[in-house]
Amino acid sequence: MTTFVDRVELHVAAGNGGHGCASVHREKFKPLGGPDGGNGGRGGDVILTVDQSVTTLLDYHHSPHRKATNGKPGEGGNRSGKDGQDLVLPVPDGTVVLDKAGNVLADLVGHGTSFVAAQGGRGGLGNAALASARRKAPGFALLGEPGDLQDVVLELKTVADVALVGYPSAGKSSLISVLSAAKPKIADYPFTTLVPNLGVVTAGSTVYTIADVPGLIPGASQGRGLGLEFLRHVERCSVLVHVLDTATLESDRDPLSDLDIIEEELRQYGGLGDRPRVVVLNKIDVPDGKDLAEMVRPELEERGYRVFEVSAVAHLGLRELSFALAELVAGARAARPKEEATRIVIRPKAVDDTGFTVTREEDGLFRVRGEKPERWVRQTDFNNDEAVGYLADRLGRLGVEEQLLKAGARSGDGVAIGPEDNAVVFDWEPSMMAGAEMLGRRGEDHRFEAPRPAAQRRRDRQAERDEADEEFEGFDPF
Repeated sequence: MTTFVDRVELHVAAGNGGHGCASVHREKFKPLGGPDGGNGGRGGDVILTVDQSVTTLLDYHHSPHRKATNGKPGEGGNRSGKDGQDLVLPVPDGTVVLDKAGNVLADLVGHGTSFVAAQGGRGGLGNAALASARRKAPGFALLGEPGDLQDVVLELKTVADVALVGYPSAGKSSLISVLSAAKPKIADYPFTTLVPNLGVVTAGSTVYTIADVPGLIPGASQGRGLGLEFLRHVERCSVLVHVLDTATLESDRDPLSDLDIIEEELRQYGGLGDRPRVVVLNKIDVPDGKDLAEMVRPELEERGYRVFEVSAVAHLGLRELSFALAELVAGARAARPKEEATRIVIRPKAVDDTGFTVTREEDGLFRVRGEKPERWVRQTDFNNDEAVGYLADRLGRLGVEEQLLKAGARSGDGVAIGPEDNAVVFDWEPSMMAGAEMLGRRGEDHRFEAPRPAAQRRRDRQAERDEADEEFEGFDPF
């Protein structure tokens, strides 16, 4: 059964915002006490956070669909809806977040580092928040916005100072077990190590981490064997250690050819050319291994490598190797640029930036794109005429109608607000008048030609009363 997963595709959904409430305050002797509809609650976010106690992405491999809770709708009495609860997903240190195209969205290194993978939707405003001096009692409220839906890829890159690389059964697991307290699986057959192992080494005053990367073979950078799956774990390491087997039983292998093959795989993978290299000739406790190590050491030193002869079984040469790696790690840490406080960069929008665009497509349709117009459309209840009129007022104040006229739009032309796969399309009727002064009684908008039977009945009754009053004034009982 799989116990270590270092790459998963995660489908996250943030919570939807709650709808605003359209309500009118009523109590005894105050039948129309004004609007008191509350706002909807905000939808919960989906947040990825580094947790040191998590070492694998296995949970997300089995359950790749995660969703935050929705915000609650507003209620009467100026009661706002409850915000949705954020969904915090713990990930291992060194997790890289990518989109489906492979673009890096976040590199999560360090305990507590977080990234909002999906933003929760805003809650809709209630009619109490929409009231103004001219719109005293709005008969509508805004809808809550839907939360983001995102598909992200999580890749785990081990955070370590030193990486042990080499052929299968070269002795990497044995070496990390004697240099640190790690207890990896050790056996006398290839591909014993199926997951990267981490160990902590203390050499004098320097403490560093060492990673045992699963064995590489020719063609690993193209996906052969296990190498491609775990080469990413080498990327964060400051020092690379070639562990070469001097007592191999394969007649077509020797330490120099093994080194050349592994170096070629690292070169094809890319991005590792600047890392310092150290060569460890392992298994010198075997007589033939000791002789072979003495034969190849001069040539390795001529190539510029720092060479150490060790035996993980007999514990030979380990102290010198440990302190040499500590020296290289300390030098790499000192060479890193000092971390500076995050600078807050303020980028004000240009004065002439309208915040939206109007383009004419080949079929004659005019498309409006922009954060504000698209958000306003999502918040509008199109079953409510007054809400639609309020949307028209907002678009008019933003300048959408003016830009449509400049783009050549005429009465009856099709206008779409939003992307092609999710847009609201309507036939445009220009009306340069916009504002609350165009509205009549609550729930009425004269721009919509619809019968108003209640209003007509009130006018008819008032006419009857007026006629009766005139007849009574002319009546003389004497």
